[in-house]
Amino acid sequence: MRKLVLYISSSLDCYIAGPNDDLSFLSQVQTEDEDYGYHDFTDTTDTVIMGNRTYNWILSQNVEFPHQDKTSYIITRKIRQSIGNLHFYTGDLSKLVRTLKKEEGKSIFCDGGSFVVNELLKAKLFDELIISVIPVILGKGTKLFKDEIPGQNLELLSSKRFDSGLVQLHYRIMY
Repeated sequence: MRKLVLYISSSLDCYIAGPNDDLSFLSQVQTEDEDYGYHDFTDTTDTVIMGNRTYNWILSQNVEFPHQDKTSYIITRKIRQSIGNLHFYTGDLSKLVRTLKKEEGKSIFCDGGSFVVNELLKAKLFDELIISVIPVILGKGTKLFKDEIPGQNLELLSSKRFDSGLVQLHYRIMY
């Protein structure tokens, strides 16, 4: 069975964006020669799930959609036509993930945002969490974990410290 893996960055106080979806805090750890294992990770995936706000933010950066080589599902409330292997999904998110997990293939990459992450945590569908903690406290913004998610035990698979101060934590969820 395929794994669903969250790969995401957050502040130390667990915000994935500051007020008004501000992601500028991420730039404090960006360096030309370090991708924090991102490309190695994405090589283990062939499917991406992300929320519509995350998708629209990517497009607002005037860059090409980074997952064109993967089957991607943008979770949205607005019905739109698929574009190649990019699908705009308006159905039941849990049902989609359960179906994808039964198919042959590599891991499924959840690329945010908060709504999608928390819906999948509520349904207990994640297998692993890879969280890159940025050395900053934002104090407010968009929380990674909402109050209504059920408790879940984790097993630490690895932790890695980088010169930028970023710490990457890799957990398996124990169900």
